[in-house]
Amino acid sequence: MISGRYLLLLLLTISSFSQAQDITVEDIWKNYSFFGSSVEGFRSMKDGNYFSKISKSGVTKHAFSDPDGEGEVLIPANILSKIDMDDYEFNSDETKALLKTSQRSVYRRSYTAVYYLYDLETKELQALDATRTPQTLAEYSPNGKKVSFIYQNDLYVKDIASGTVKQLTKDGKRNEIINGTTDWVYEEEFSITKAYGWSPDSKYISFLKFNESKVREFTMTYYKNLYPDLYTFKYPKAGEDNSCVTAYMIASNGGKAKEIKLGDYEYIPRLKWSGTSNQLVIQTMNRHQNSLKYHLVDMTSKKMSVKTFFEETSKTYVEIDDNLLILKDGKSILRTSEADGYNHIYLLGFDGTSRQITSGNWDVIEFLGIDEDANMIYYTAAEKGAIHKGVYKIGLDGNNKTALSSEEGHNDAEFSNGMKYFIKTYSNANTPPVYSLCDNSGKEIAVLEDNAQLKERLSNYTLSTKEFVKFKGHEMELNGWMIKPADFDPSKKYPVYINIYCGPGHNTVSDSWDTGGYAYHQLLAQKGYVVVSVDPRGTMYRGADFKKSTYLELGKLETEDLIAVAKELQTYDYVASDRIGIMGWSYGGFMTSLAMTKGADYFKMGIAVAPVTNWRYYDNIYTERFMRTPAENEGGYDQNSPINFVDQLKGKYLLIHGSGDDNVHYQNTMEMITALVRADKQFDLFIYPNKNHGIYGGNTRNHLYNMMLDYTLENL
Repeated sequence: MISGRYLLLLLLTISSFSQAQDITVEDIWKNYSFFGSSVEGFRSMKDGNYFSKISKSGVTKHAFSDPDGEGEVLIPANILSKIDMDDYEFNSDETKALLKTSQRSVYRRSYTAVYYLYDLETKELQALDATRTPQTLAEYSPNGKKVSFIYQNDLYVKDIASGTVKQLTKDGKRNEIINGTTDWVYEEEFSITKAYGWSPDSKYISFLKFNESKVREFTMTYYKNLYPDLYTFKYPKAGEDNSCVTAYMIASNGGKAKEIKLGDYEYIPRLKWSGTSNQLVIQTMNRHQNSLKYHLVDMTSKKMSVKTFFEETSKTYVEIDDNLLILKDGKSILRTSEADGYNHIYLLGFDGTSRQITSGNWDVIEFLGIDEDANMIYYTAAEKGAIHKGVYKIGLDGNNKTALSSEEGHNDAEFSNGMKYFIKTYSNANTPPVYSLCDNSGKEIAVLEDNAQLKERLSNYTLSTKEFVKFKGHEMELNGWMIKPADFDPSKKYPVYINIYCGPGHNTVSDSWDTGGYAYHQLLAQKGYVVVSVDPRGTMYRGADFKKSTYLELGKLETEDLIAVAKELQTYDYVASDRIGIMGWSYGGFMTSLAMTKGADYFKMGIAVAPVTNWRYYDNIYTERFMRTPAENEGGYDQNSPINFVDQLKGKYLLIHGSGDDNVHYQNTMEMITALVRADKQFDLFIYPNKNHGIYGGNTRNHLYNMMLDYTLENL
């Protein structure tokens, strides 16, 4: 017999469960109910004890020791509203500010903008250059007396005192010559748009010149007017010609640019000045990207000297990242390398000597900075496994390693100048981000944002716990996660929806908050699906051998692993073995297409968004890094491109693409359609006019996810 007290608790529980809201796509992508707050605008001041941020009063200055204080107004709100400011930065002595307005995206990272100069002492506001707009990549010289910027592929410098503007390069021309910024493929695959820099004494500017005249053009059609607009840009596909890139040095007051002779190379992925001495480090790579050279350009005397002081080689490829710090001693740099099988920190001397600082069967992820006075390096690493990210510090001598964050979950940090304080971001798979201000020992000073409002909204829904699981894989154990319906009954049979990416550079199995993805997968669980994700061979943070195992045959091992996971899921008592579906975007769309063709016996439904369908159609830096050229590796291309296996398709297959995708061209889907029709295979298709690789804007995401949901409900 149930007591009155327990009966009441049972009724309350049932009532609470019945009152919980069902998630809708509109909740996610129209009302943004699952999107929380972040901490933005914090910018360390020069001394590292204060920071600036945008507030109702304008740009204000605050002490890290009193982050909630009223603060000092540096740039009043009426100035910001007058020009509708997007962003700002100070000069070196923080007496002037560069204000960015009217920012417009070009590609993923590039943009144009209109800049203004603001004097914090005189309160004077002036346009950077009213006659040459829009500009891009404007910045102060280290001494704060000049401002450099790019306009129509040429490099300019403005002298603030006189107001005069000097054009340093004069050969810039769209689709031919680029000075100081990068071409499409460098922006996308080397993640850089700024290709120039000031010497610490403000006397010189180093820059890259891209001659893209031999790069073949790609044209996209935009359907906006009575007669569609054509947009043509340079895009080097696998095996095709690249821009010819050269490095130059020029005096900041003008004159003739001098080429920096770097020997034989194909790419210049990085150039970085020391912060204290006139020493410039330039990296070059060969076309196969398995040789990375470090060059020292010394401008400490009137005569420029150049030497190659180190080369790293690999049987596969060498990674390019931003883990490069030039030390004040003028003799060495810090870098990361996978030389011992995992990504670790090394001290590299300009004399060619190298000393490893971190070690272990785990990967360093990124540098956060160095305190040279205390000889401490700050970094993030996946020391507790590929699904986790922690914040650490270690002595320059490799001793006194300390964890500054919880080592499970996902931690990140943004440090102040001098590495005195940092803003820590923490989340896990089932907990939204919490932003905290900490000192450099990891001690929490204040919680800046705990996302309490988001947590309150989440409490209105019936949510399932995302669980981390292990799959056997084709040859080795793989990381995965699983979300089951809230009312899961192990005696029932459930369809399975597998969400994937699978490619180099991105893991979907991470103990971190996933916002829109988390909400959509909870929605599917609410509809009665078991939702799964897996990171196959070729993904990150399990060492170089695991990541680089897919070399020369992208898609092969990953497909084997996906089929192995599907077979394993079929053995679970609660899985409907004939109802396993798969969905992926970009590389994930490529893998979804392979799963639906090569793995046709195991997948009932597939949704491929913006997929690569043949690696010959994708850009050369990315593709050749993993595959070499089509001429060198014809079999690797043909045997792992889904376009060549459409005759094996059995299940329901939905292709989705944006017609304005400058990254994975709509051509991939068009060629896939041609192959499917030739093979007499029925399929489904949806094209978003003018949308790029992200397929967003207006109601687009809401429409997209409603369509994918309906397709899943009807076919899985």
